[in-house]
Amino acid sequence: MTTYILLINWTDQGIRNVRDSAKRLDAAKKLLTGVGGSFNQFYLTMGGHDMVAVCEAPDDAVMAHFTLSLAMGGNVRTETLKAFPEAAYRDLIGSLG
Repeated sequence: MTTYILLINWTDQGIRNVRDSAKRLDAAKKLLTGVGGSFNQFYLTMGGHDMVAVCEAPDDAVMAHFTLSLAMGGNVRTETLKAFPEAAYRDLIGSLG
């Protein structure tokens, strides 16, 4: 599984309906599980982003499908970062010679 970090911000619509956001999170978790992925961690954050999620998915196409589906709801905008675990980081750095 590939790890992804999602930086999430509410849209105007999403913040107007913020009281429903926990239900939307539950629906997002169900959606990602349905396409073979999972949420590992979720945080409400202060600063440049409203929320951060650490997720896993089988591949980039699955994550793209998931984030596009979220965007279609109109409540959030996401920025997706593909994350490399420490072992992969060490392999990549080691391969530089």
